[in-house]
Amino acid sequence: MRTEHLHCNNPLTGVRNLGILAHVDAGKTTVTERILYVTGATYKRGEVHDGTTVTDFDSQERDRGITIFAAAVSCDWDGHRVNVIDTPGHVDFSDEVERSLRVLDGAIAVFDAVAGVEPQSESVWRQADRYGVPRIAFVNKLDRAGADLDLAVESIRERLHTVPLVVQMPIGQEDGFIGVVDLLRMRSRVWSDGCDTFEDGPVPETLREEACRRRRLLEEAVAELHPVALEEFCAESTVSARTLAAALRDLTLAGDAVVVLCGSAYRNRGIEPLLEAVVAYLPSPLDVPAVRGTVDGSVQERVADPAAPFAALVFKVNSTARGRLTYLRLYSGTIGKGEAVLDVEARRTERIGRILRVQADRHAEVERAVAGDIVAVVGVKAARTGATLCTPAAPLILEPPRVADPVVSVAVEARRSIDTDRLVSALARLVEEDPSLTVRTDRETGQTVLSGMGELHLEVAAEKMRRAHGLDVSVGRPQVAYRETVARGVSGLVYRHVKQDGGAGQFAHVVLDAEPLDAAGLDGSGSAVDFVFHSTVVGGRVPTEYVRAVEAGCRDALAEGPLGGHPVTGLRVTLTDGATHPKDSSEMAFRTAGRLALREALRACAMVLLEPVAEVTVTVPDDAVGGVLGDLAARRGRISGSTARAGTAVITATVPLAELFGYASRLRSRTQGRGTFTSRATGYAPVPSRAPNGMPSR
Repeated sequence: MRTEHLHCNNPLTGVRNLGILAHVDAGKTTVTERILYVTGATYKRGEVHDGTTVTDFDSQERDRGITIFAAAVSCDWDGHRVNVIDTPGHVDFSDEVERSLRVLDGAIAVFDAVAGVEPQSESVWRQADRYGVPRIAFVNKLDRAGADLDLAVESIRERLHTVPLVVQMPIGQEDGFIGVVDLLRMRSRVWSDGCDTFEDGPVPETLREEACRRRRLLEEAVAELHPVALEEFCAESTVSARTLAAALRDLTLAGDAVVVLCGSAYRNRGIEPLLEAVVAYLPSPLDVPAVRGTVDGSVQERVADPAAPFAALVFKVNSTARGRLTYLRLYSGTIGKGEAVLDVEARRTERIGRILRVQADRHAEVERAVAGDIVAVVGVKAARTGATLCTPAAPLILEPPRVADPVVSVAVEARRSIDTDRLVSALARLVEEDPSLTVRTDRETGQTVLSGMGELHLEVAAEKMRRAHGLDVSVGRPQVAYRETVARGVSGLVYRHVKQDGGAGQFAHVVLDAEPLDAAGLDGSGSAVDFVFHSTVVGGRVPTEYVRAVEAGCRDALAEGPLGGHPVTGLRVTLTDGATHPKDSSEMAFRTAGRLALREALRACAMVLLEPVAEVTVTVPDDAVGGVLGDLAARRGRISGSTARAGTAVITATVPLAELFGYASRLRSRTQGRGTFTSRATGYAPVPSRAPNGMPSR
């Protein structure tokens, strides 16, 4: 089934901006490729194993067989413009997912019919929860041995804590999977073997009883959640297909449930119903709340209206042969070639040279873009990821995507001294394109240190410098990012800062309490914070502006802890008293006092060294379980569960990230190449009394 290409300027009701989310190897890139093929955007089915996919166009992606960079594509289906972003599934590239979800209106979550919900499935689901992105689910790979739709759905219910509403049932099992039954219309759709055609018909007699049972379960589940469906169910003892469809859309948009479909993307079965569900249940830009931003401290809203003042968020920057591409999601207004826009936070005016409709690494130039569009522009020279571009006469600052703190670092240097300047330039380009990478110079060794989200993340960055910039670089052994925290605090620490060297002096007197930050340390949105400061000073003994200076000084002191110079986290500081001098007190003096006072307080506290830990899921043959468990124990892993699945064992454990370097090759050697593992960062945990680097906790 193919659709003719439609005019790109669809009304906003006909636009869908969605992402494909999944654990690595669940088949999301194949789903994206089949969407492009079915809609006529491509005329040949791309395959990951052949390196012929549209969205995995980077040479490293094709070499490694995984998605590394989020890629945007567009297609048309049933009168709708569908903008799709294929996101990475590997944990090291979760920040690419974060930036994509910030600008998407909806998402398709892809699950493996054999494995169900996997660790990274949970992570991307939580990311989508954070941005309130409505989702539908697609249980993929129903043609695999061991595929079970019901078990996959149950894992969605148990592990993602949502209500799955299954609207299809499979026809055939495993290699005999040939089609689906639509439980709303009670019709079957069967795909022909070896070609791209399908045939709609009645439900096969052998499946009618089971289909009716599942339809009844769907009606009951929807009636429990939706008042209109409940009213009809009570009055008629059934719910019509029209009412079900409307209720499913309402529940999806509200995030109260998730519609579940099934199929096999590799065999091109189930893609057309998936696209129909995208149009029916996922929101248009008009269905999502108006975007909110700030202007001079006040909150304003911008509706998705092409006639409103222009406002767009930069969610990706990329350097290509065409020049610097800046990817935008337009939330309001219209932008045309040659127009001037304002980068609000940088207070810089930029001019739009060209506007491009993106098809992965291919681009089609358009004259203008309107609210709801996802496009790339050429000519914007300095805007960074997370920047807001808007009409100069109507400035607005939109919330940028969150950037996670890096957890792994390596030292990098050019093998030839004449390439040092080129290395600096290449690193700056990497950080500009990927904000989850950071670069610093080690003050003790003078080495250039590149930090990122994982070992693979840094491998990809180093290889990109070699391939894209022609640099011969050497990379040191990975090091994890340690943290320090307070186990037992101090109270009433007095610090007096006095400096007199001619002219106006400096005077600041502060009294601090430093204590561990308990579970109540949350910000206004309920998210955990690493540092809380407040003042209990009364009587104006320390003016408000000096209190703010003390807080700033304390934040300065958090950069280096007393154990090993690592950042300090999980700390609450209370300013309980202080004193000023009528002439010599200043904000600078109190900031200095705050910094030095907290450093002294931390030296007096009982400190604990923290290291990053990861949840590891290892899948191995039954005969290799003993050796793998022993190896995990040797790596200081804590086993949290083990399940049997069709001749294999699935082991879950929490392991220090520092112990996972090189684990992939070690696992392959222990299992004769049959073992696999995935991991996701879960936070920090105390280092044992004698850590691998010889740094004991105090």
